[in-house]
Amino acid sequence: MTVNIPLSLLDQLHKLAVQAGDLIMDIYKTNFDVHTKGDNSPVTQADQLAEDLIMKGIKEISGSSFPIIGEEAFSDGKSPDIDDSAFWLVDPLDGTKEFISKNGEFTVNIALIDGGRPVLGVVHAPALGHTYLGSPHGAFADLDGSGPKPIQCRPLPSDGLTALVSRSHKSPETETFLTDFVIKEEMSAGSSLKFCNVARGVADIYPRLGRTMEWDTAAGHAVLLAAGGNVTDLDGKPLGYGKPGFENPHFVAKGVPDA
Repeated sequence: MTVNIPLSLLDQLHKLAVQAGDLIMDIYKTNFDVHTKGDNSPVTQADQLAEDLIMKGIKEISGSSFPIIGEEAFSDGKSPDIDDSAFWLVDPLDGTKEFISKNGEFTVNIALIDGGRPVLGVVHAPALGHTYLGSPHGAFADLDGSGPKPIQCRPLPSDGLTALVSRSHKSPETETFLTDFVIKEEMSAGSSLKFCNVARGVADIYPRLGRTMEWDTAAGHAVLLAAGGNVTDLDGKPLGYGKPGFENPHFVAKGVPDA
């Protein structure tokens, strides 16, 4: 890793994610309009305004010239060159379908990528009041507003795994994949909260056999790595970042490598 990540940066990004979450919640409480992007995914004013706030905040906080890849900017055809440098990935509102259905399971995702690996991640769930942080300093969660506390993946349960499945994107392929494991329980969750639930030891495995983009996964991936877990493709290779088009392969996130 070549990027220095002081604790002060993590704290500032935590506050920035909360600010974006507050903005999102102001819109969440209204009868907002929903539009459709070119890839047929939904988008709202909350996505766009939160991304503008985050991208401006990152530039002010970090003082770095690292490129910022934002989901909405990318959708509009704005994608800076990343070459071999570190870069930021921003998903201002991960789980737009959850936002629209008003079930609370949506997040603000901010991640820093260095050498193809997520080295810093902030995941804030504004409707739940939860924030997760991952960096070389460790993995932390603030679940009640009292401040971040250390979290880690749990040891492999002897009586079977708890699997996380996507609330909005569960597929037959996922069910087939899980037949290779002893599964005691399945939990549904939206957005990058699935990574965070594995990171804090309430679940063990999260397979995603469907389309995702790098900004969907990077922040949660960073939290899970810092908590002792990993994310690989289906061949067992670490999920990397900075791929052409920023599209992910199918992957599986685990709390312990031998799950």
